[in-house]
Amino acid sequence: MSTFRPWAYKRRIQYGSLFTLFWSAIFVSVYFVYFFVPNNCFDNLKNGDELGVDCDGSCVRICAITVIPPQVKWAESFRINEGQYNAVAYVENVNTTAATENLIYNFKLLRNGEVIAERSGTTILPPNSTYPIFEGRIITRDSLEPTETIIEIEPVEVWQPAFLGRGQFKTLDIELLSTDTRPRLNVEIENIELSEARNVEVVATIFNRAGQPLTASQTFIDVAGPRSKQDLVFTWPSSIAKTVRSCDVPSDIMMVLDRSGSMAANGGSPPEPLESAKEAAKSFVGLVDRNNYLGYVSYATTPTSPLEQTLTQDFARVENAIGSTIMGEDGVQYTNMGAAFSAALQELTSVRHRDNARKVIIFLTDGDVTRPLNSRTGLADRDYAANFARLAADEAKAKDVTIYTIGFGEFFNTNPSVISRDVGLISDLASEPAFYYPAPTAAKLEEVYQKIAVALCEEGPTKIEVITKTKTNFTPLQ
Repeated sequence: MSTFRPWAYKRRIQYGSLFTLFWSAIFVSVYFVYFFVPNNCFDNLKNGDELGVDCDGSCVRICAITVIPPQVKWAESFRINEGQYNAVAYVENVNTTAATENLIYNFKLLRNGEVIAERSGTTILPPNSTYPIFEGRIITRDSLEPTETIIEIEPVEVWQPAFLGRGQFKTLDIELLSTDTRPRLNVEIENIELSEARNVEVVATIFNRAGQPLTASQTFIDVAGPRSKQDLVFTWPSSIAKTVRSCDVPSDIMMVLDRSGSMAANGGSPPEPLESAKEAAKSFVGLVDRNNYLGYVSYATTPTSPLEQTLTQDFARVENAIGSTIMGEDGVQYTNMGAAFSAALQELTSVRHRDNARKVIIFLTDGDVTRPLNSRTGLADRDYAANFARLAADEAKAKDVTIYTIGFGEFFNTNPSVISRDVGLISDLASEPAFYYPAPTAAKLEEVYQKIAVALCEEGPTKIEVITKTKTNFTPLQ
């Protein structure tokens, strides 16, 4: 029979406690060394003083529920070549400090509701202003022209503080050059802060006076030192003179006047309606801004060669050339619109055309197209002559010429079916339907010339906006 020994029992308890304590210490040490993760801002848990999962409180990230989502102000695409477009959107971030390095977007270019091109990307969105998103050289399907541009922005998952936005850079000087040949925008900007900026994206957008965007370009700065100035150059691969319809961009204008036999149909000496057309054309010369150049050519079976007046700023010479126009005396005077367009285009693409001027043709006709003869049959063929004129006008349009056409004569007032094809032709020759003007009388013709003089720079002064984006001033998440 065993005897209970208290001292032995206590010793067993002590040994057991020490054993348990030893292995507990080992377990806890292993857990803390290999398994324990303290509360932090990257554990995908809402813990500690966080307002949301890994955001706010002591975390750098800003909770999305406290941020006003970005808003798209506008999205547009601008033609740079056939079938190629620059797409630009202005996106507003009204939050004073919340920014993101990962704004995911998707541009869609549509034609009559059908997507013809699409481009996705990721960009930064600094705080407290409106910033551009730019995608260049988007190629459309079958070179179609978009009728609508939209941008879709995905919800932002990660917001972070940023202490500087657009205010870090100041635009000092802007100069727009060679808008019709080698478009170039020279810009000087200054980093006005004491901190440098790296990988700066800069977008320049040109607006008309009404605030409608006309075109845009993009460039980059690798490093902008503190309190430093940078000279930037924005370029376009083709003319923007026709796009920027502003008095700030001068025009080189070729006036083209019909002096075919039908322009003497009313008789008289000097013959009418030619004399009235000449007087109206001279009134237009008096309306044109003096920073423009004017040239003049008249035509019948062929255009006058050499031209009555090449491009010049001496407007008195242009008026004299118009006033000296007479009917031809070498047989029947037919109407060759296509040859007249070619003569005007040749002058607008000559050395006298200025790099920084848009090209314009103002074309007057009474609509009775009769030449050239059909090259296959050698006979007069109105449809052949009309098509010849359309091809010549299309060639001018392809070289960025803006064409205004004027149908002069009483039949443009009534438009009977017998000459409806002539009205349609003259409208087709214009750059767009709104640039075709009927002028049934001499008084109406003067009004038309006045409207064209205003239309050449009706949009008023242009506005050029240069916006920078950089994530240099974003607070790091770690």
